[in-house]
Amino acid sequence: MSSTEEKFEIAKKQKEAGDQAFKQGKAKEALASYHGALMYAQGLDKNAFKSMGMTEPAEAGKERTEVDEFLEKIYNNMSACYMKVGNWRRTQETAEKVLSKNDKNYKAMYRKAKALAEQGYLERAYKLFSDLITKNPSEATIYEQELAHYKAIDAQREKANNAKLKGFLNKAEKKASAEA
Repeated sequence: MSSTEEKFEIAKKQKEAGDQAFKQGKAKEALASYHGALMYAQGLDKNAFKSMGMTEPAEAGKERTEVDEFLEKIYNNMSACYMKVGNWRRTQETAEKVLSKNDKNYKAMYRKAKALAEQGYLERAYKLFSDLITKNPSEATIYEQELAHYKAIDAQREKANNAKLKGFLNKAEKKASAEA
């Protein structure tokens, strides 16, 4: 077994430990294992996998190795963990890494949309949720519910801001009347 294969086996074991921790509700422990798997897998020579016949045909002439697929899964799992602990910036970052490897990964798109919404980037989130409804109609109900949820929150914020602005303007108006 080559050192590349050995490292990949260690990375797989780290991922499996992360999967088990996540299933047990231990998101931080899972993240630590996924991070370990990532460290082993990122440095692997993808050309070694091509010579071992561990590649798949991909779109636009780009070959996807087993390592590419593995990294996509790791980032996707990390995104789920970050989402579970409410770290929305890292949820978004890891989801974007998944999407850079596979732009049709709907779980990653969903996590990115949710992370954007939670960070207040509502227009970008709305666009992603709308894209998901179109691209993945089998899950459209979930995306529509999320979209409605964030639009309702946005409407409440807008109403509260308008009330504050109205109060401010009324005070300014009264002050101007009193001075006249």
